[in-house]
Amino acid sequence: MRPALRPIGEQVIVITGGSSGIGRATAIEAARRGALVVIAARGEEALEAARCEIEAAGGQALAVRADVADFAQVRELGRRAVERFGRIDTWVNNASVSIYAEFAQITPEEFGQVLQINLMGQVHGAMVALEHLKERGGAIVNVGSGLGDRAVPLQAPYSTSKFGSEGFSESLRTELEHGGIPVQVAVIKPSSINTPFFRHARTKMGVKPAPIPPVYDPALVAEAILHAAAHPVRDLQVGSAAFTMALQQATPQLFDWLLKRFGYPLQQTDEPKAVGQDNLFAGAPGPGAIRGEFGGTRFSPYTWLRLHPQVRNAALGGGLALAGLLAARRGR
Repeated sequence: MRPALRPIGEQVIVITGGSSGIGRATAIEAARRGALVVIAARGEEALEAARCEIEAAGGQALAVRADVADFAQVRELGRRAVERFGRIDTWVNNASVSIYAEFAQITPEEFGQVLQINLMGQVHGAMVALEHLKERGGAIVNVGSGLGDRAVPLQAPYSTSKFGSEGFSESLRTELEHGGIPVQVAVIKPSSINTPFFRHARTKMGVKPAPIPPVYDPALVAEAILHAAAHPVRDLQVGSAAFTMALQQATPQLFDWLLKRFGYPLQQTDEPKAVGQDNLFAGAPGPGAIRGEFGGTRFSPYTWLRLHPQVRNAALGGGLALAGLLAARRGR
């Protein structure tokens, strides 16, 4: 059964990790389009600041303090969303943390915490979302990463969690399709995005982490998430993640060499940062923000074509017609 997806302006959307970065950008844009928005995160000050931004954009919002690693808190998030707005149409699993260090430097507690938030947080979110969506239908949007297709050094826990998210989403999707349950499971795979993620990540490199270029603006990911909430989507790469996946499939050994040679310096800034100045085990203090300090382009040709299939299909049809014309001329 094909999921019945409402237009964004008619939806109630729950977004975890909604106080910062991609989640905050998505919440504000959804509100601008008329959606009713529920945001969740661990940091109370940032949650309240994000709620105020959503309402300043003309939307209605509910902010719920919740740790996605705790299933009881995620279930309470779903209950409060329905209590406030009557239903849930899309659930966006976006909460994410990271630690930058070589594997030998990471403790079991640190590795496990990344998996608890990034992977089990999506599992908990999907479980609660299905309680509300399985009869009426809707969408579960899991925010993965290009690092779910190709891992990099210094981010073993994060890469592991995103590979796990990809596998979990594929398994869940096929089960729902087999059962005729009208819930879409979409995976969004951002490339490097200019958010406070790098400021908030734990690091044992002695310096603040940096995104591997090219870097994109969070608005591009927000657009992809909202597209997946309202249109049939299986997975959607944002930015250079599509090129990364193609290169990995074509020549993984070359990718190994490139990351061995450049993967370390590209992920480090010159700005000192000590362990403990992070959000690994608790929400980051302060009002939060959408963007970080690394710039970022707002346009990706690949992503734009994925978001505008009618243009893509027209271009493909035109290309095939031209190829047929040239072949016919050669034949004559």
